[in-house]
Amino acid sequence: MRDINYDRDAKIDHNSLDIEWLDQTQLGIDYIKHQKILNHKVRVLTERKKTIRSLLIREANEDPETCCDKAKPNASDIEAYYRSNDRYQEVINELMEAESEAEFAEMARWEICVTKKKALEELGKLHHDGYFSGPSVPRELDYEIKRKRRDIEANQTVANSKKFKRTT
Repeated sequence: MRDINYDRDAKIDHNSLDIEWLDQTQLGIDYIKHQKILNHKVRVLTERKKTIRSLLIREANEDPETCCDKAKPNASDIEAYYRSNDRYQEVINELMEAESEAEFAEMARWEICVTKKKALEELGKLHHDGYFSGPSVPRELDYEIKRKRRDIEANQTVANSKKFKRTT
């Protein structure tokens, strides 16, 4: 699966509609896989939140004096204890970030998989109708596909090398 880049993947190269069209299905699959990974992350964090909550409730029930400053805390006291706990707050923040990322990815997947597909269809019609007419030069489709994929891989290599460099 290629790196997900919302801005790059939303763009259409009108000079290479044939290549764009051929790549559209794989692009859709890549975004579905990306969405699956993000949704899994949300489910894992949701379970971790429940587990931490349960452990903190048990902790509060086993040692109410230390945790809640009361010998017999009520449900509100216990809830206040686990909600204010650092571990619980940390997982809540992670979960909210993951949910936000998954929601954004869902919208981006829709735009790239549905809206871009429709745009490619319409641009194909315009091309067929001669809208992009100019001097006709035959294209070697296999060469163009390889060139585009090579460019994408080169860009990913550069992007990956920048991810791991530290600036001091």
